[in-house]
Amino acid sequence: MITSAINKETQDGLTPDSVLKDLIQGNERFINKEMHQRDFSAQIKDTTGGQWPKAVILGCIDSRVPVEMVFDQGLGDIFVSRVAGNFENTDMLGSMEYSCKVAGSKLVMVLGHEACGAVKAACDDVKLGNITHLLSNIKPAVEATKTDGERNSKNDAFVAGVVENNVKLTIDRIREKSEVLKEMEDAGEIKIVGGVYSITSGKVTLI
Repeated sequence: MITSAINKETQDGLTPDSVLKDLIQGNERFINKEMHQRDFSAQIKDTTGGQWPKAVILGCIDSRVPVEMVFDQGLGDIFVSRVAGNFENTDMLGSMEYSCKVAGSKLVMVLGHEACGAVKAACDDVKLGNITHLLSNIKPAVEATKTDGERNSKNDAFVAGVVENNVKLTIDRIREKSEVLKEMEDAGEIKIVGGVYSITSGKVTLI
C-alpha cells in the first residue's frame, strides 16, 4: 500500500522521461486491474503543507476519462486542467506554466480521447450559446484532417483523425504561445507530449 504522497525531494529526482514512463506504467495497471492501493487519509495529511506534482495533464471534461484514475495516480501526484475538447487558452497556459515553472512538474501532457463529444460537435459545426466559441478552438483540427468520406461525426475515422490532430495542434500552440514552457522544454527541464485515451479499452496511446 502507498501511504505517502510525493515530496519535494522525490520530485527533484525525477526526469521528464521517468515521469512519462511512470504514467504509462500506471495506465497499464489501470487496464490490467492492478492499481496500487493507497492510504488517502495519509496522503491528505502529507499534502496539507504543500504539493509537488510530477506532471500537468490537459484533458477533456468527459466523465469517462478520470485522469488520475486512468494513470493510477494518488493525491498530490499530478495537476489536471480540463476543458471540453482539451485545447489550450490563456488560462490553461498560465496553469501549465505555474505547474512547471513554479511548482516543479516535469511533464506536460495533452490528452485527447476516443469519440470526443466536443470534437464531434466541431465536426458538425454546432452553433449553441457559448459552445460556439468553445468549438472554434477545435476547428483548426477539423480543417487539417483529410478524409475520403463524410466530414462529420457520422464518420468515425474522420472523428478519430480530428481527435489526434487536435492534440498535435494544441501542443504546437502551447510551444508557440508559451515562451516559458518552450524555454523549459528546449533546456530539457520538461517534455511536452500528447496522447489519446480509448474509452473502449482504457489504454492511453502516445502520439
